Amino acid sequence: MSTSPGSLVTAARGLVQPAPSTVHTLAPGLRARAAAVLLRMALDQALDAYWRRVTPSMTRIGKHRMLCLEWYAGQDTARRCRTTWSALSAACHYRTCELPPGPAEIRTRLLEVTGLLSALGVADGREGVADG
Repeated sequence: MSTSPGSLVTAARGLVQPAPSTVHTLAPGLRARAAAVLLRMALDQALDAYWRRVTPSMTRIGKHRMLCLEWYAGQDTARRCRTTWSALSAACHYRTCELPPGPAEIRTRLLEVTGLLSALGVADGREGVADG
């Protein structure tokens, strides 16, 4: 079973921008790190959906998806994907000597991932993603 990129972004939004009446049981840094994991998963799935539409063989190796994106989706989209994916990857990893990512940083990445889903043509979160 897979979850659509749009659903992952919605779940991440609930973690970093909870409703005012929400009772918080997790620390803000932990919620931000969990949201970063969800956002990176959404970006990975959006890239897979994009490449399945363009050329399905590009989904086999993750590094190739990012390297070749510039020639298919444009320089700006490719740069934004690389930057956002790298920042989210760094935020996902737990390091004992570093503070967790800040909620404000992840809210910025949330906006960027939302824009990238639209730029990659998976704004509704359903295109090219198989459920089941």
